Amino acid sequence: MNLESLGPFVPLILLFVVFYFLLIRPQQKQQKARKEMLSALKKGDRVVTIGGIHGVIKEIDDTTISLRVADNLNLKFARAAVDRIVEDES
Repeated sequence: MNLESLGPFVPLILLFVVFYFLLIRPQQKQQKARKEMLSALKKGDRVVTIGGIHGVIKEIDDTTISLRVADNLNLKFARAAVDRIVEDES
C-alpha cells in the first residue's frame, strides 16, 4: 500500500484526532473524577444532589445514601444522585 492511496483518508483521520482530544478525552477524565468522588463519599459529608437538595450523609451503602436535610427529615437517594461534595464554609 502506498501513501497516495491514503490521501483521501488523511482529513478524516485528522478530524477523528481533533474530536478525540476536544470531546472524548475530556469527557473520560470528567467521568473518572466523578466516579472517584462517588467512591470517596462517607458519613458526615455535606453534599448537593443533582436535584439541588443540600444535606449531610447519615447512612451510606453501595447503591444508596440517606441524607439529613432538616432536623427530623432524612431522604434516601441513589448514590449516583450526588452532584458534588460541599466544603465547609468556615
